[in-house]
Amino acid sequence: MKKKLVFGIDYGTDSVRSVLIDTADGHELGSAVFEYPRWKKGLYCDPAMNQYRQHPLDYIEGLEHTVKEVLREARDVKPEEVVGITIDTTGSTPVAVNREGIPLSLTESFKDHPNAMFVLWKDHTAVKEAGEINHLAHTWEGEDYTRYEGGVYSSEWFWAKILHILREDKAIREKAFSWVEHCDWMPALLTGNTDPLSLKRSRCAAGHKAMWHETFGGLPKEAFLVRVDPLLKGLRERLYRQTYTSDKAAGRLSEEWAQRLGLTTGTLVGVGAFDAHLGAVGGEIKPGYLSKVIGTSTCDMMVASMDRYGDELVKGISGQVDGSIIPGMLGLEAGQSAFGDVYAWFRNLLLWPVNKLMQPAGQINTEALEGLKEEISEAMIPALTTEAEEIPIEISGVLALDWLNGRRTPDANQNLKGALTGLTLGTDAPRIFRVLVEATAFGSKKIADRFVENGIEIEGVIALGGVAKKSPFVMQILADVMNIPIKVACSKQTVALGSAMAAAVVAGIYTTFEEAQEAMGSGFEREYNPIKEHVIKYTRLFEKYLLLGEFIEQRMTGQLK
Repeated sequence: MKKKLVFGIDYGTDSVRSVLIDTADGHELGSAVFEYPRWKKGLYCDPAMNQYRQHPLDYIEGLEHTVKEVLREARDVKPEEVVGITIDTTGSTPVAVNREGIPLSLTESFKDHPNAMFVLWKDHTAVKEAGEINHLAHTWEGEDYTRYEGGVYSSEWFWAKILHILREDKAIREKAFSWVEHCDWMPALLTGNTDPLSLKRSRCAAGHKAMWHETFGGLPKEAFLVRVDPLLKGLRERLYRQTYTSDKAAGRLSEEWAQRLGLTTGTLVGVGAFDAHLGAVGGEIKPGYLSKVIGTSTCDMMVASMDRYGDELVKGISGQVDGSIIPGMLGLEAGQSAFGDVYAWFRNLLLWPVNKLMQPAGQINTEALEGLKEEISEAMIPALTTEAEEIPIEISGVLALDWLNGRRTPDANQNLKGALTGLTLGTDAPRIFRVLVEATAFGSKKIADRFVENGIEIEGVIALGGVAKKSPFVMQILADVMNIPIKVACSKQTVALGSAMAAAVVAGIYTTFEEAQEAMGSGFEREYNPIKEHVIKYTRLFEKYLLLGEFIEQRMTGQLK
C-alpha cells in the first residue's frame, strides 16, 4: 500500500525545523533543524532599541536544507508519497514586498537594509504607533476595530509595525507595494504565486494581528486607517479581503520548488498559520484545555464553540478568531512576552564577568577559553535550578515582576518593565532565580484567570515547547501557582506535528483536524498535579505579585507620582 506522508515545517525565533510524518499513525520518519546564520550573528537587530529583524534568505536556506536533510534521513521515501506540506511561523512577522511580492530585502538596493527585512514578532519599535491605533479606535465615532483583538492593539502586530517603518523610512515607503506575513509568504513562494493581490492570506494571522473580521467587511476601513496616519492611504486595497483557514490549500508545489526539494508538483501546500496555533493542534487541544507553548515567550491558546462563545468578547487577550486554530471553532490567543527569555536574561547577567573579564593566559588559549565559557553557560541554569529547588516558598521576602519584555496579555502594554523587590544583602542568585520562575508562573495565572473570569472554563493545561520538556522544576511551580493539572505533550516537535496534521487535512487524508489529531497525535509523556500546601502559599504570594504589578504600572503610566 502506498504511503501518504506530509511535511510539517515550523519556523521559530532562532531556527526552522522540518518533520516528515506518516499520516496513518503520526510516526515521524525524519526531522532536521537549521539555525538562521544571519540571525545568529545578530545582523539587522538592535536589542537596545528592541529592533529584531530577519533576512528571508535565512528562511529560504533553512527550508531547503531541512527538507533535503529529512529526505536523506528517511531514505526510502518516494517523492510522490509526500502529499502535503504546511508551514507555521512566528507572528506577527510582516515584510515589505514589491508588486511581484518579492521582499525588498531580496532586491539589490535593500539587501542589507533592516527595514526591508521581516519584522520579527518580538520587535517592539512600534510602541508609539500601537498607542495611536488604540487611542483612535477607542475615541473616534466609528467601529472599534480592536474589539476582537482583546480591545488593545500591540506593537508586536501588523499595522503598528508597518506604520512605524513607513514613517521612519522614505525609501521603503516609495518601493513597498504591499506587506505580507511570514506565514503567508512561505506558501506563496512554494506554490509560485507571490502576487500580493492574489496569494492566499491566513485567517489566523489576519484575525489575530491585523484587525480583520468578517463583520468589518475584512480589514479596517480606509477612513479609519487614514485617520491613524495619511501614510496608510491606499494600502488596504493592496492587501486583501478574503482569508483562509489552514484546512485549505494555497496551491501545489511549483516546478521550481519541486525540483529544489526533490519532491513533485503533486504535493499540496497548505495555507499557513502561526506556530502557537498549529502547535495547539499538535498538542491535541480541545475545548476546556489551555494549550501553552512555553519557550522564549509563551502563547496560550484555547478553542471554544462558536455557537456558545462566538459573541462573547474576552478583553485584554491577543484576539479571538473564527477558525484560527481548528476550523469551525473559535480560537482564542493570549501569551507572555517573555518566559524562558527571563531566565536567559538572568543567566547572561551572571555570565558578564565570565564573558568580559576572562582572557586567554598561560595554558588557556582562545579556543580552550571559549569552550570553558560555553561549558559554564550551559551549566548555569541547571545549577541554579538545583539550588533553587531547596529554597522554601516564602510568603514575604524577594518578589519579581516578569515584564522584562513588556506585557503581552492580559492587556498589552510593551512599555512596562520588570521589577525585583525585597532584596537584602543575604539575597543570592538561586533565590533570585526562583522568584523569577515564580513570576513567570504568576503571569501565566493572570492569563488563565482572565479566561475564567469571562466564562471560558479551563479543566487542564497542555504544555509544549522547550521549557515544558526540559524543566520539571518550572513545570511543578507552574502547576502549583495555576492550581491546574498540566500535561506535557510527548512529541519533541509538537508544533511541526500540528502543521503536519493540517497538511494531512489539506491533502484529503482526513476531513477534520479532530480526525487528524486522533490518528496522528503523540499523546502525553508526563502530568504535573498541584501540591495542595504549595497552592495555599502561592495564592497568598500571588496577591503580593498583583500589588507589585499595580504599583509598577501606575508608576510607569503616570498614575502614581
